Amino acid sequence: MEILEAFDLAGSYRAAAELAGCSHHTVARYVRLRASGRVMNERAVRDRLIDGYLAKVEEWVERSHGKVRADVAQDKLLALGFEGSERTTRRAVAKAKHEFAAGHRRVYRPWIPEPGMWLQFDWGHGPRIGGRETMLWCAWLAWSRFRVVIPTWDRTLPTVVACLDETLRRLGGSPTYALTDNERTVTIDRIAGIGVRHPEIVAAGRHYGLQITACVPFDPESKGGSEATVRVAKADLVPTEANLLRAYGSFAELRAVCDGFCETVNGRVHRETHEAPADRLASERARLHPIPAEAHTVAFGVTRAVDDDATLRFGSARYSVPHQLVGERVWVRVQGDELVVTFAARDGAREVARHALTTPGNPRIDPAHYPARTSDPLHPKPKAASPDEAAFLGLGPGAERWLVLAAASGVERIRTKIRRATELAMLVGSDQVERALGLAAEAGRFADGDLESIVDHLRLLGEARRERLEVADDTLQPGTGAWELVGR
Repeated sequence: MEILEAFDLAGSYRAAAELAGCSHHTVARYVRLRASGRVMNERAVRDRLIDGYLAKVEEWVERSHGKVRADVAQDKLLALGFEGSERTTRRAVAKAKHEFAAGHRRVYRPWIPEPGMWLQFDWGHGPRIGGRETMLWCAWLAWSRFRVVIPTWDRTLPTVVACLDETLRRLGGSPTYALTDNERTVTIDRIAGIGVRHPEIVAAGRHYGLQITACVPFDPESKGGSEATVRVAKADLVPTEANLLRAYGSFAELRAVCDGFCETVNGRVHRETHEAPADRLASERARLHPIPAEAHTVAFGVTRAVDDDATLRFGSARYSVPHQLVGERVWVRVQGDELVVTFAARDGAREVARHALTTPGNPRIDPAHYPARTSDPLHPKPKAASPDEAAFLGLGPGAERWLVLAAASGVERIRTKIRRATELAMLVGSDQVERALGLAAEAGRFADGDLESIVDHLRLLGEARRERLEVADDTLQPGTGAWELVGR
């Protein structure tokens, strides 16, 4: 700019050169560049050693789809007689890759979802429970960004239908489309690039008024919402060395954690919409279609009635189900070497039991399906039926233990003895008598006078200990005073 300013002032190449302190040829070159409208700081293009090999470099970049490394290209060029440095090759390869990417870059059109239009779902690998891998059903309502994560043991067709049913009931309605991946549960074949839908999934979509479609093969970007839901859910729910989550002890625990995760992510403000997904879902429900009260049960198997003992019969063998389902109708199906039991409730279908297949005469009973036992002949629990019994049992666990063991030992006149124990407790204190009853039960001393003897022993032992604490002693050598009570 100083050179051009000097030229504008003097109007002569040589005079401007003297003012700017440079050659008049330099002044003339900059004046010509300005007159032609070209960039003033452009450098003159010079011949390079790699110019004769640029076509080959571009060929390698094209064939490798932009993956070839510069050091590999340098080795290839040296074999062809190239004498330039690796720095020159790196610059040439970088420029060729930039031009290749510009010519093959995927152009994205902004997707503006409509309320009540799109639901996306996909699967992710969940944590292992008892050495067995679980799966995470991850669904995402596009407009409101509302997410649903459901843990399962597998991703078979009945499980897909059950998860879809529960998802729609959580949403409070059904959208127009559901987009997912090209799994066998959705697409059974492709002919001329056209996906052939599974007839059962088509029937399920017809049941809920929902068109289930699949994305372009090998193109996760077409369902990026569900892909992101899977990624976030796995980061928050699957224990790894990175997030330091603890392992899950049971499937019910994992289910509770997934429900808490959904409540958290749907209740916080979304970065894109600046609203909580739960609030937007309340508005989107007006655009969702109503769903049938009954779940789609075609893919769940056959029906069975639950008997009064909370079992069902399949193949002449008995299998247990949760006791809350007594008298209900459930669906059962064989999956591999397991029997899967599904219950279709008003709030959606869910898996309630899973057993290994068995044979007649060898029932499969899960203790978790039954409530805690209130009566056990091997471990009876005392229950007061009179004021005397209530006063005695009110002394504490020692009294209960004494009564159980005394009854099991065939002790006579137990009612008289419990009344004496209650009277003794009023004289010396219930804590002292309760402790004495516990010691008597463990020692098997149920005769007349045994309880009073033990209470007296405990009282004397306590007085002896207090005397030893009150007597000052300069030595740490233990005494023999405790032996005075032996035999009393």
